[in-house]
Amino acid sequence: MRFPLLLSGLLIALPTAAQTGDAASPPLAPKLGGWSFSASADGYITANGNSPSTGANQLYNYNTQSGQPELSLAKIVIDKSDQLFGLHLDAGFGETLRLIHATDPAAIDHPALRYIEQAYLIVKPDHTHGAEFDFGQFISPAGAEVVEADADWNYSRSLLFAWAIPAYHFGFKSTVPITKGFSAGVQLVNAWNTVWGNNELTNVGIVSTYTRPRYVWSANYYTGPNHVGTRAGKRNLLDTTLLLTPTPKLSAYVNLDYGQDNRVVPHTGADRWAGAASAGRYQLRAKLAAAARVEWYDDANGFTTGLAQRVKEVTFTGEYKQNAHVLSRLELRHDWSDKAFYADGPKINARRQQTTLTLGVILSAGPLK
Repeated sequence: MRFPLLLSGLLIALPTAAQTGDAASPPLAPKLGGWSFSASADGYITANGNSPSTGANQLYNYNTQSGQPELSLAKIVIDKSDQLFGLHLDAGFGETLRLIHATDPAAIDHPALRYIEQAYLIVKPDHTHGAEFDFGQFISPAGAEVVEADADWNYSRSLLFAWAIPAYHFGFKSTVPITKGFSAGVQLVNAWNTVWGNNELTNVGIVSTYTRPRYVWSANYYTGPNHVGTRAGKRNLLDTTLLLTPTPKLSAYVNLDYGQDNRVVPHTGADRWAGAASAGRYQLRAKLAAAARVEWYDDANGFTTGLAQRVKEVTFTGEYKQNAHVLSRLELRHDWSDKAFYADGPKINARRQQTTLTLGVILSAGPLK
């Protein structure tokens, strides 16, 4: 499905800021018994300076294609989480969901699972001061960015988001407030990015968040076997992010990741990766914002990217929010490696750098409550 067809139809249907009188939108409907509904569509077009014959933006995640308009993600969200029992569902289609499930044994055998981003049951026991217990498929809390483009500052995802951390988990998770600003939880989940078919409920995650008025600090740790067909060789991930909001217009974050995958054969060592990313965003005017990101990623053994290399990237993004429903981003990104990794036309592993220019458009409706 090509993005322009979808985009043209939605743009005609959505009101502009001039029609509504301002950038905000009135409630779409009265409350529907605690149920919440929303929808979004995200598309882009990218020009790659290397003109790769494969059309691939290498080491990118979700906006992976160059040279023609593409649909990244179109989805609906259904949520019911205001009672003792609830549920949450994100379902849709597009390149994003295809990539999320690319290595999941369950999605290979049952293609319908490729249309699910999240699907989990919610339990909020009474008299627990806000504790929540969930079961199902849910997006990983690791990392500074998320799947939904409109919730990130840049359009393209960072190297750390793409290569250092899992996309989602399947299993049990808990979130328990410890103090007014500190919450923590434990997860019992399958191997990374697996609904079933690889080490079911053998991975443990410990997640925590400390929230203050001008900063939020989160730390996550995952450990457990991830090799298919065996419980030998545990994978460990330590992820932490510090989000700063010194003023209403200025935000910044620092994200650090360290991962290690122990090999199945004993005493043969481990594959390691590590990275650091920092980004900032400034609200220039009501509808205009600018963001920048810089990062470094060391794939010491080539375990995640396929080549032992150190990669750096810098990204500059300009954002225009037409109204509550239409958001556009223009992004310039430059990646470079210490190895000849990037394509040069039809030649593979021919260049050490890659530069792209991307226009992304994000449409949203809701939430309808």
